[in-house]
Amino acid sequence: MTTTLPPKQTTAPAKAAASSHEDGEGSLQVHQDASMNIEEGALVIAVYGKGGIGKSTTSSNLSAAFSKLGKRVLQIGCDPKHDSTFTLTKKMVPTVIDILETVDFHTEELRPEDFVFEGFNGVMCVESGGPPAGTGCGGYVTGQTVKLLKEHHLLEDTDVVIFDVLGDVVCGGFAAPLQHAHYCLIVTANDFDSIFAMNRIMQAINAKAKNYKVRLGGVIANRSEETDQIDKFNERTGLRTMAHFKTVDAIRRSRLKKCTIFEMEPSPEVEEVQQEYLNLAQKMLTDVEPLPAEPLKDRDIFDLLGFD
Repeated sequence: MTTTLPPKQTTAPAKAAASSHEDGEGSLQVHQDASMNIEEGALVIAVYGKGGIGKSTTSSNLSAAFSKLGKRVLQIGCDPKHDSTFTLTKKMVPTVIDILETVDFHTEELRPEDFVFEGFNGVMCVESGGPPAGTGCGGYVTGQTVKLLKEHHLLEDTDVVIFDVLGDVVCGGFAAPLQHAHYCLIVTANDFDSIFAMNRIMQAINAKAKNYKVRLGGVIANRSEETDQIDKFNERTGLRTMAHFKTVDAIRRSRLKKCTIFEMEPSPEVEEVQQEYLNLAQKMLTDVEPLPAEPLKDRDIFDLLGFD
């Protein structure tokens, strides 16, 4: 089976903007300029989840896994903390916003090497950064990053693009990567707070899916020995678990060593995690289909989860 990318939306932006309920009931959203679409040839994945759940570690190791499968990978960190790619590059790279400020936002003065950095096994890394707290929108930053990548033709020879998105924010800027992605992967632990956040993210994805190509791809169970609560939620909503990473000390130590799990000293534990990431990457390339999953009402989550 090959990856089934959702069909392109045929509704024109102007017509969509006139809709009485676009992008969610009663919401006000900024529609993406059609010229900013990422080329259809690339598989675009957005990684979401509760803050601190391990999205950056997951994204970097998934990027490394795609590269191990011979794919040309670009990872875009979408967080003012700008630490999404440091295990790939071994350093905190300058952000797009930082670089743009140095040239007074004249993009024509920039070169690709000013804001794109090569990491482990050829993975190309970009950190969008973000505005100072309380002064701007992360959606603008994401848009400027994609615009810059397109102006320099850096997306034309890319097979996989991964957006690593900040957690615990539900504004329009938080949802901006969903306007570019084919699939969203949600990282969660086997606990109520993580699953509650996942349910909210599902709501955002389904809202964006009305006007954009993004669809739910599945769940990544992280830092969890068991998955009973995740399984219960999946069965109720129609989600599926694509990968399961237990609490493995080698993953924690790889972050401290500023490297991916693929650079850690071999051991049965490390090799098992590596294989799980490779399996996840292969699934996203050849065996993933859009999920028609439906989120729950907040009260229903309280009633569903927990022990009898």
